[in-house]
Amino acid sequence: MTEDQGAADDNTGGVYDQVLQDITQYVYDYEIESSRAWICAKRALLDALGCALETLAESEEVRALIGPINPGTSVPDGFRLPGTPYHLDPLKGAFDLGSLIRYLDHNDAYPGAEWGHPSDNIGAILPIADWLSRRSRMSADQEQQHPPLRMTHVLQGIIKAYEIQGCFQIRNAFNAIGLDHTILVKIASTAVSSWLFGLTQTQAMDALSQAWMDGHPLRVFRQSPNTGPRKGWAAGDACMRAVHLSLLTRNGQPGAPSVLTVPRWGFYATYFGGKREFELPRPFGTWVIESVFFKIHAVEGHGASAAEAALELTGKLRGMGLRSPESDIARIHVRTQQAAMIIINKQGPLHNAADRDHCMQYIIAVILLKGSMIESTDYQDTSPWVTDRRVDELRKKIDLVEEPRFTADYHDKKKRSASSGLTVTLKDGTQLDEVLCEYPVGHPWREDTTSSVQEKFKANVEKWFGKGEKAQNILDMERMDVVEFGKMQVYDFVDRFAGE
Repeated sequence: MTEDQGAADDNTGGVYDQVLQDITQYVYDYEIESSRAWICAKRALLDALGCALETLAESEEVRALIGPINPGTSVPDGFRLPGTPYHLDPLKGAFDLGSLIRYLDHNDAYPGAEWGHPSDNIGAILPIADWLSRRSRMSADQEQQHPPLRMTHVLQGIIKAYEIQGCFQIRNAFNAIGLDHTILVKIASTAVSSWLFGLTQTQAMDALSQAWMDGHPLRVFRQSPNTGPRKGWAAGDACMRAVHLSLLTRNGQPGAPSVLTVPRWGFYATYFGGKREFELPRPFGTWVIESVFFKIHAVEGHGASAAEAALELTGKLRGMGLRSPESDIARIHVRTQQAAMIIINKQGPLHNAADRDHCMQYIIAVILLKGSMIESTDYQDTSPWVTDRRVDELRKKIDLVEEPRFTADYHDKKKRSASSGLTVTLKDGTQLDEVLCEYPVGHPWREDTTSSVQEKFKANVEKWFGKGEKAQNILDMERMDVVEFGKMQVYDFVDRFAGE
């Protein structure tokens, strides 16, 4: 036994870690003055719900996961899960919506030392707001604990959850210690959930400490050879956990004020060996919601540029009269960023849809063979591409290398590109000019991003609801002024998405 192990623990405690204070003060006290932030939050919300509807339309796996645990149960004043007839408690609602938004890997993304998807937090924010909004309609002889919530509350929660998650992502690589990035969904959603539930700031810090001390998922389910569908519902799990921890705190559970900094047992000691603390390079504001990357195509974010380059290559090859890439091409050399090398660089068998949508070689091969952009259905087990021998033939001809300049530009706040360059060598030895894409559609600096997000939303709504009056009532909200939109009761907004 060492001297430290034999010493009594210091039980002074009582002072909340500065990180807990900073997050809480931001959520409760920061006034959002940026008009662009409100507009971007509305766009992000609609995009996320469009992704949820797309998942309902295309994923039988997810349809088996959602709905009440006890079939047939309907929760009075429960959250109405978009696209379904379900009325759920806020915990199951958070799991289900978070999973629907995330499952097909088509929701927005934000780069940094950590990679993540800020719209995952909508899985917690909207069910809580809808549940509280419906409870506010209870008759006068029942206890009414919460004032009516409007969509401006939802948008405010989205802006702040995005900012918390994104600011942590910039410099803090949880992947480097084997943890999944959904730890940040749990943190950001807990902070905003506490505010929505009406907790005091002290209670919010208690809830946040509960989130930090919670068991955190390993990243193993996102990486070879164990990539699997859990990566699609991990965000839903984080949302559910955030809601639960906030409710436990509301019901009197205390926190751990020094959860991050306490020697030996705290987060820094446990995960960082006590050698470092979190780096937050910029104060919380509205930067993240205004800078998020929207996924227009159903491609893992770090592969979006390669997908666009592959599509351009397809046109060039066909213009040369070459329509059999598996036999016409000898080699495809891909320069890309470090993040893509870590996340979506795979050889060998691909075992499920989650495996395939995290393989750049598969994405490129299918695009070249199709002659068009890859879609969510192309990853599913039922897709003909899964058993097409030509896909594997092409995958074997694709090699990826990290281009240090691309990695540096990816992290440079003035550049913020996500570049990939593809060079094709034909069987006769001819080498085509490299096709380079730095800013794929969906990037906040692309002029066509806004219109592309609107088109994506329309397509996803009509994919599930068809082209009738129901879909039109939803699409009408996209054209609403953000001030008018913010005045909507939350339950009125959610009811427009109700399914049968």
